[in-house]
Amino acid sequence: MIEAVAFLIFGLVLLVYSADKFVIGAAATATYLGVSSMVVGLIVIGFGTSAPEMVVSAIAAMKGSPGLALGNAIGSNITNIALVLGVGIAVSPLLISSNTVKREMPILLLVTLFVLMLMWDGNQSGSDGAILLASMLAMTLWMAWLGLRQSKNKDSLEEEIEAEMPSDVSKKAAWLWLLFGMIMLPVASHLMVQGATTIAKMMGMTDVVIGLTIVALGTSLPELSATVACMKKNEHDLALGNIVGSNMFNLLGVLGISASIKAYDIPQNFLATDYLVMLDLTFALLIFSLIYVVKNKPIPRVVGFLFLLCYCVYMGWLYVRT
Repeated sequence: MIEAVAFLIFGLVLLVYSADKFVIGAAATATYLGVSSMVVGLIVIGFGTSAPEMVVSAIAAMKGSPGLALGNAIGSNITNIALVLGVGIAVSPLLISSNTVKREMPILLLVTLFVLMLMWDGNQSGSDGAILLASMLAMTLWMAWLGLRQSKNKDSLEEEIEAEMPSDVSKKAAWLWLLFGMIMLPVASHLMVQGATTIAKMMGMTDVVIGLTIVALGTSLPELSATVACMKKNEHDLALGNIVGSNMFNLLGVLGISASIKAYDIPQNFLATDYLVMLDLTFALLIFSLIYVVKNKPIPRVVGFLFLLCYCVYMGWLYVRT
């Protein structure tokens, strides 16, 4: 048990550190290659913050624990909205001004409903995984086109991205950090998955529950630190954009990768409970955003505390349920 806990903790710490360096290396490398800041923000950073979930899920599926991948993807989205964004809004009221973010938020809800439709038959097959990965590719190409088109008319999100772009990273350091992240992410994920599955078996918990809780929280730590930092700097659109982008990549990329590697059945009542919680939170975020965008006012701190309350209640309910 002690060894499994050590693997899990060390894997979590290494995962967060390597993911952070991977994002820095990827963003700096893309900049040196002449990629526009908007494309870097929408794709490179969005993909990078979902890299922990993707690698963890791929390794979990290869090790015969697809439930861990499923719980990780859905749990990370719940954590991103209820905990990460909840903390961010509690730190500072969230003002949404970017047209790009406003456009992406309804798309996140549509993606959530689309994935629900694929899961409705009670399993995730290899063909479902292929559809999800194809959808992620299409979304990535659309976001790249949007970023290139948006560069002609600078959006508030682009200004915030440019302010956060790593400017003190040399070309050599960028490549080294990118390579370091690509190597260490799988290593950290392997340790984390091994520790998590061992703990789950010893405690009589399912892989899905471990994925929804410990693993989801661990893989969402990069988003948490990035969101709090952005909110303190009044980079509200970037904070929300990271969450929305990460959640879309989680649903399409993380679930797509795991299903492509190994087909699996959806646990009984999962869609009516855990997936419904994620869907409700996504819908609530969209409604709150629409209300305060129309009023041209920031989303108040009380909404952040409401999201945090939802997260605590959900975690408590999971504990009682298991």
